[in-house]
Amino acid sequence: MTTIIVETMPKAELLDPQGKAVAGALARLGTSTFASVRIGKRFEIVVDGPVDDAVLAEVRTVAEEILSNSVIEDVVGIHVVEAAV
Repeated sequence: MTTIIVETMPKAELLDPQGKAVAGALARLGTSTFASVRIGKRFEIVVDGPVDDAVLAEVRTVAEEILSNSVIEDVVGIHVVEAAV
């Protein structure tokens, strides 16, 4: 079994209220190292069998059409993680 990780993030030009809230909380805790925080989503898709170009194309389609809202989010990563034996 192989896991495919899909990551989405809010579009750069949009506000990220969750990220802003976390940045504010970090500032209240006394951390001044971080300039900003943005929060995205991570999906783990487990695939039975080998991952080839066709499977990756299907995952890309699912990521763009179902897992993300293309109006406000970008799919920023699709990563294949081989299962540990």
